[in-house]
Amino acid sequence: MKLLSAAVVALSLAQPALAQQVQDKPLPLSEPRPSAATVEQWQNRRFGMFIHFGLYSQLGGMWQGKQIDNGYSEQIMANAPIPLDEYAATAKTFNPTNWDPDTIVALAKAAGMRYIVITSKHHDGFNMFHTAQSKYNIVDATPYHRDVVKELAEACKRGGIAFGVYYSTIDWHQPGFDHYIEGNSNPISDEHARFNAAQLRELLSNYGPITEIWFDMGKPTPEQSKLFATTVHKLQPQTMVSGRVWNYEGDFTVMGDNEVPAYGIDEPWQTPASIFPQTWGYRSWQKRDNLQGKIDENITRLVQVVSRGGNYILNIGPEGDGSVVPYEADVLRGIGAWLKPNAEAIYGTKASPFAKLDFGYATLKGNSLYLFVKSEPSDHTLRLHRAGHNQWQSATVLASGKPLVIHSSKGDAIVELPSDAVSGTMPVIKLQYRGALKIDEVLAPAGPGTLQVADAEKFYNYNGQGYEVPKTLYKLRWAVQSGCAALTFHADGEGRVALVSNGDARTVTLKDGAQQNIIIGEDHTLEITPPEPFVKGTTLPLTIRSIDLIPHNCGR
Repeated sequence: MKLLSAAVVALSLAQPALAQQVQDKPLPLSEPRPSAATVEQWQNRRFGMFIHFGLYSQLGGMWQGKQIDNGYSEQIMANAPIPLDEYAATAKTFNPTNWDPDTIVALAKAAGMRYIVITSKHHDGFNMFHTAQSKYNIVDATPYHRDVVKELAEACKRGGIAFGVYYSTIDWHQPGFDHYIEGNSNPISDEHARFNAAQLRELLSNYGPITEIWFDMGKPTPEQSKLFATTVHKLQPQTMVSGRVWNYEGDFTVMGDNEVPAYGIDEPWQTPASIFPQTWGYRSWQKRDNLQGKIDENITRLVQVVSRGGNYILNIGPEGDGSVVPYEADVLRGIGAWLKPNAEAIYGTKASPFAKLDFGYATLKGNSLYLFVKSEPSDHTLRLHRAGHNQWQSATVLASGKPLVIHSSKGDAIVELPSDAVSGTMPVIKLQYRGALKIDEVLAPAGPGTLQVADAEKFYNYNGQGYEVPKTLYKLRWAVQSGCAALTFHADGEGRVALVSNGDARTVTLKDGAQQNIIIGEDHTLEITPPEPFVKGTTLPLTIRSIDLIPHNCGR
């Protein structure tokens, strides 16, 4: 569910925005794809564990006695730089005897995480699984001689938690494949693409059910991205492919590292986060302090992401001996302590129906609205603007069950919050209501006026040709009074688009000064999309600046 725009008569959030014959969203570029039930199950997990673990872990961000601080520690081979043969030689001493996959699973569950994703191969090309494609793997090249990925997959199965793998399409080790390029935007040769596909077949065939494959970096061609995605889906159709397979072939969008968007996104998405933004792999000299502040920071980011409809995957970087950094374990347990009484407000929820709340965030599930209080207002009231016309049944503090008073005033819903009602980090208030939740919208005026692009809700394509490629716009949406209107468009460029309203998508050609008549339905929605049907990555072919709107009699 998207967040409602500020420039948007009562809207039933339980009803679809448009008639079913309107597509409204991009179609996948290739098939097969995970089922709707699988996508929903993936979304409902909301919180997961990322693990960056490899040869780089035993170096801990150090090389030849120096702290390497010009990039992530898992990329120390490129950042130091370390010659290929010298880096590869570190495999002879990589012996993570303190790695305990069952302990990892227990920690994830204590944190409230519902899935685990581990690095099967990072950019350095070292494989943490027993691949037949290269002897440069943890079983054949190290004294450990054990398959870390397989043992974690089996531990996840025992612990009842979903399992996934990270896979870098870059490989700095294989002869003739890659070397470091600024931004890790390496083109991939056909030979390298075939190598990657062979490893993907191993992972999808030998490691049990995989909930997601977290592709990363490189700059594959559209054909190579399709090869990687279809290789996964042919073997495990229900595995979710990350957007960093690139060229819009992913099943879910991946935000930038540690990026929390300020708005909802119109498809499944995930924010990947590290406990410290400087690194994902273990860094021995990382300053670790203010434990409670770090716990609070990640609770806030989790709530922000979930309230906008996304999933949050938080990374740990084990030490070279396989042990978890105690500070990182404590952060995770702190998050879990908060989640335990507040779980129902996170898992299986939908995005906030409010564009903004002065005091914090919100989620929805069934006939419950959950309010997360980040900053308690000085007047001790939580005001839900334009939500006063609902049948509120109760208001309680979720963790304690303490009852609160809720009432309506001037069209708003007001929750009274006595000074002793809540304490601690991000307390949650549970509101229950009858019927469909209604938010009174603010519509464009009934008389002549102008729809500004700044007031439109915007929908974007992500994860295009590579990490550095910006998002692109594919849909604009305004909330407008129902009825008939003449539209005059002010735009840069020219192109064919679909005008979507009243359950219909009509293809027209627009340019500056173009005019169209339109009927706005009872959903009060006007959208502009590419001509329908359209696939992921399709953009609006022109830049719309504004639309003049003049209502007229529908019989005219």
